[in-house]
Amino acid sequence: MNLTTKYLGLDLRTPLVPSASPLSEDIDNLKRMEDAGASAIVFHSMFEEQIRHETQTLHHHLTHGTESYPEALSYFPEPDEFHFAPNRYLLNLVKAKQALGIPIIASLNGSTFGGWTTFARSIEQAGADALELNIYSIPTNPGVTGEEIETSYLTIVASVKAQVKIPVAVKLSPFFTNFAYFAGRLDQHGADGLVLFNRFYQPDIDLDALEVKPNINLSAPGEIRLPMRWIAMLHGRIRASLAATSGIHRGIDALKMLMAGADVTMLCSALLRHGIEHLSVIEREMREWMEAHEYDSVEQLKGSMSQKNCPDPSAFERAQYMRAIAVDRAILP
Repeated sequence: MNLTTKYLGLDLRTPLVPSASPLSEDIDNLKRMEDAGASAIVFHSMFEEQIRHETQTLHHHLTHGTESYPEALSYFPEPDEFHFAPNRYLLNLVKAKQALGIPIIASLNGSTFGGWTTFARSIEQAGADALELNIYSIPTNPGVTGEEIETSYLTIVASVKAQVKIPVAVKLSPFFTNFAYFAGRLDQHGADGLVLFNRFYQPDIDLDALEVKPNINLSAPGEIRLPMRWIAMLHGRIRASLAATSGIHRGIDALKMLMAGADVTMLCSALLRHGIEHLSVIEREMREWMEAHEYDSVEQLKGSMSQKNCPDPSAFERAQYMRAIAVDRAILP
């Protein structure tokens, strides 16, 4: 049975790709993922805050007191020549490429223009096969328009694309006024792939300590519905590759995403909850279902239930709303 697929121009053995997480910080974990069947891996994220903070901190320590002795500046290298967290990220990326035989997709996580373009070039030079931009931003300024927000995203993508030759994917949230329109604009600005969707970690309030604290909840299988719906509506309408993430825990979850039109399915919570070896379980479940339903390849089923190809295209839009309400009423006591 042929499970091969293509994502960002990369030929992959299966559509199963572990997404960026703390699991991929360790080389041994990366090897275990490859052994369990991962066809590619999204390397753990480098955060914009890390790049900015460590550059500023290093610069402070190198220049502290030199206002009294200006000649002291000549004894120290420039900050970008020093080894700090981003450099460790690049060294680990080099080691990962040497240790694995599958593609490595680097991940940059940020919200502003920052130093993304410079660091993107360094990632390419370190050997990454592709780059995923995780633009993690929650607008809080009521004076900023939707057009300004979208323009900032497009500027980041276009600037990074101008600096590197490797494919660039963009991991997005669903919170745009017209997501289909914005996805098309990203496609036009050169995004090679879209990863749908980013799950924002929502803060919680500790009533005893009176503090706002982070709250991390792993995804559940039901969360596939939001990305599945939008992938189904975008399949065949944009050129960019489509990656599905959020809620993929079982073989049937991955199959649904592929039928909607995804090129790959990305996993994180399932591996954190069940272990890295769960990759092989999902692949086995996919093979068993495909054999039972007489599918020979992933390409045969990919996009077969997208809005473009399914028997009832309106099922992905509001026409399904009344039908869902009728079902809810039927199960009420």
